[in-house]
Amino acid sequence: MRFLTGSRADAVGIVLGAVLDAVFGDPRRWHPVAGFGRFAGALEQRLYADDRWAGVRFTAVAVGAPVAAAAIAARLTRHRPVARTALVAAATWSALGGTSLAREGRVMADRLTAGDLPAARDQLPNLCGRDPAALDAPELARATVESLAENTSDAVVAPLFWGAVAGLPGIVGYRAINTLDAMVGHRSPRYARFGTASARLDDAANLAPSRLTAALTVAAAPLVGGSPSRALRIWLRDGSHHPSPNSGQCESAAAGALDVRLGGRNVYGSRIEERPHLGDGRPPDPADIRRAATLSIAVGTAAVALAAAARLHLARRHRRRRKP
Repeated sequence: MRFLTGSRADAVGIVLGAVLDAVFGDPRRWHPVAGFGRFAGALEQRLYADDRWAGVRFTAVAVGAPVAAAAIAARLTRHRPVARTALVAAATWSALGGTSLAREGRVMADRLTAGDLPAARDQLPNLCGRDPAALDAPELARATVESLAENTSDAVVAPLFWGAVAGLPGIVGYRAINTLDAMVGHRSPRYARFGTASARLDDAANLAPSRLTAALTVAAAPLVGGSPSRALRIWLRDGSHHPSPNSGQCESAAAGALDVRLGGRNVYGSRIEERPHLGDGRPPDPADIRRAATLSIAVGTAAVALAAAARLHLARRHRRRRKP
């Protein structure tokens, strides 16, 4: 197993973690992300103040602590390939959510196909934070396709991207950043200032992964009967119209690949957002949800291959540098 030192072990661990996600989905018990959430919640109680600098301190500690622990673990296992591979596989499995995301989307498609609107509304919180109470079937389908597109980046491509860039600390750090954004980065009276640092850090961490997700979506369009040229055109035309610097990249590319129209009015509790339309097609239906789930899996599979290849390339570079 000496050949699995360093970045080679990372590559194998990334692939094994992705296989575990494909077979089992999210860990059902003792999920590390849930443990991190409890840690971040306790830290928030100690550091909270209605102030942006308090949010900066909170974000620095909440992200810095797990990244430091992961960096130490990576250093200690540099010459222990089995342990290194196991650590990276466990972190990758915990960070990925692609299988569960596609599964939840297909459940929504089944409920909409059966015409069970109450059950479909009950399903929506498993996919996004939108208020489902007043949504009809087309709007539930739109919300699901948008969630599948956006979360393909957040829950699949982004952790793999940062794993390719920085190995174990990259995977752990990204998942910490994204979890903090979900906890305190949303707009509310409590987090309007305190959550700013977490939200901005999440935006920065997703700048490259969201665009990689869009590019992979364009490439994978034929797998769902779509046109790469149309997906590319819609991405380049509409990607910057979304209020998020990242979500619009993924959603516009998906709209083009599926030939549907996304965007419109979104209701989040008492907050209403009017989003610009993305794409030129018809409103999505249950069949489009299934296509979006297939597209998500295809994009995730390509991202796993790229991440593993990147770590192997890094290993070869290190080996050449060490040769006399």
